[in-house]
Amino acid sequence: MPRLAREIAEAVLLALMVLLVLQLTVRNFKVEGSSMIPTLEGGQYLVVDQASLFRFDRERLSRAVPFWRAPEAEPQFAFGPPERGEVIVFHYPLSPDKDFVKRVVGLPGETVEVREGTVYVDGAELLEPYLQRKDSSNAPLLTLEGKEYYVIGDNRRNSNDSRAWGPVPEDNIVGRVLLIYWPWDDIQLMGDP
Repeated sequence: MPRLAREIAEAVLLALMVLLVLQLTVRNFKVEGSSMIPTLEGGQYLVVDQASLFRFDRERLSRAVPFWRAPEAEPQFAFGPPERGEVIVFHYPLSPDKDFVKRVVGLPGETVEVREGTVYVDGAELLEPYLQRKDSSNAPLLTLEGKEYYVIGDNRRNSNDSRAWGPVPEDNIVGRVLLIYWPWDDIQLMGDP
């Protein structure tokens, strides 16, 4: 009997460790609404990669590792910051208890403007092959601060996004969309835009 109890305890411990790793690295997200059509549709479920946007504090780590010294610096993303064209999930800046999914079009330090449905970044037109159609929306020139991102839905006519409420602070970003996993006939990896 002790052997059976030990095997059960090991199996439970392994299951808890796998669950912990999954909870820290990925999460699921349900798309609500039509702001990301045609890329994403309401009712789809997504796997969101939280681990790649983990913020790594090198200076804090250097205090714990005696032989390594890092310059004082702000925490940075362990695997690189969000890139233009990526689809991300973030806490809505005006109500952080709500999560939104949108596409990154403007990066920290850039100037973004929308004229007649066309996005301009630092004065140059942004090519957006993922759009089915443009709208005629406008948004005033906005220069992003060091830790801000400009996000817009792919369905520009029906998207509540940075054009209306401004940039997304870096700390609000939850993760990158990796995979559509439900419904089964919609399963697909989210690759480069």
